[in-house]
Amino acid sequence: MEKKDEELINTLLDREPELRRYYEEHVDLERQLGALQQRPYLSPEEELHKKRLQKLKLAGKERIMVILARHRVH
Repeated sequence: MEKKDEELINTLLDREPELRRYYEEHVDLERQLGALQQRPYLSPEEELHKKRLQKLKLAGKERIMVILARHRVH
């Protein structure tokens, strides 16, 4: 995420429980993907798991961006 998005997220985390949930999930998915990317080889099952994690992370990021867009308008 861009720095300005991160800054806005940090100002809203205490006031927006939905944003907090999606952001924490996003960070956790990022950590899991990072761990998978460190491995020299992934089995077909691990590749499938990686793809699922990437899709979940993208969906969560889209939800985060919608929440941020609501606050940028105000």
